[in-house]
Amino acid sequence: IVEDSIGLTKSAVASTITAAVGAAQGAKDLVTNKVTEAVDLTKEAVQDGVEKTKSMVTSTVTTALDAAKAKAVGQAVAGGVESVLGMSEELVDHCLPMSEEELGQLAATAGLDAATAQEQREQQGYFVRLGALSSAVRLRAYRHSLDKLRRVGHGAQDTLAHLQRAINLIECVKNEVGQKLLDGQEKLYQLWVDWSLTQPKGHQVKTATQAEVEPRTLAMLRIITQQLQPAYEKLKSNIHGLPGTVQDAVQQATRNIQKLHATFSRAKSFQDLSSSALTQSQDTVRDARRSLEELLEYVTQNVPLNWLVGPFQAQKRCRMMPDLKS
Repeated sequence: IVEDSIGLTKSAVASTITAAVGAAQGAKDLVTNKVTEAVDLTKEAVQDGVEKTKSMVTSTVTTALDAAKAKAVGQAVAGGVESVLGMSEELVDHCLPMSEEELGQLAATAGLDAATAQEQREQQGYFVRLGALSSAVRLRAYRHSLDKLRRVGHGAQDTLAHLQRAINLIECVKNEVGQKLLDGQEKLYQLWVDWSLTQPKGHQVKTATQAEVEPRTLAMLRIITQQLQPAYEKLKSNIHGLPGTVQDAVQQATRNIQKLHATFSRAKSFQDLSSSALTQSQDTVRDARRSLEELLEYVTQNVPLNWLVGPFQAQKRCRMMPDLKS
């Protein structure tokens, strides 16, 4: 009986072990299959994601390249159109719908001397009184002349403002010591740098030591006052026929700027510029700026019929790229 029990027990144990091993193997196979399936799905998902990403990147790059090309072409076309339009507007500004004979007759009655009249005939560019033109032509001539005067006037205004700022700083530097002196010199140096960048070869500006600030500032003042003189001469040539008070103010400013140039040319250092000289220089620049403002305000708010404007060409003589003086 005992042996039978032992035999049965062994058989049961063996059966249990076999069943357990089989179950374990089945579980292992199941897990293996599931893992394999999961890996396959993951690989497919990753591959699909990669393909989609590649497609998206390719599409984005292509779109960006197309957009860049389109923008470049658009800018080139726009630039070309603006250039052509600008040239057309310039032609329209200089050319009046009149014959050369008509322009010559108007120029002859403008009161110019014989030499000037002869020069105009040779160049086919005529100065005429604004009031001698018909209403439609007058408006075109007025706008052209006003724009030209504004360009000259605003350029002179900017230069005068820079000059005024420099004189103010020189006054401060002369009266300061210590840190305030150093601050003033630093502002003068920066002012010189800003101005130098507007000049030919301005990109070659180098740093300056404290000892170099004075000579460089004085050199800047000499050049500025020298540059203002031809600017004012051009201004004077564009205001013939305006009221005498307006012309006199510009004439006076021209003479005063010449004196300023002489003053700054004599100075070797800031100490050579007395307080009274600096105060007078400030008054001169302030008066010059005010006279320019009054001039531009007058021609903007009025249409001076006696204003001598030009030079203009007859329409039939205008070409695509004429050699015209402004």
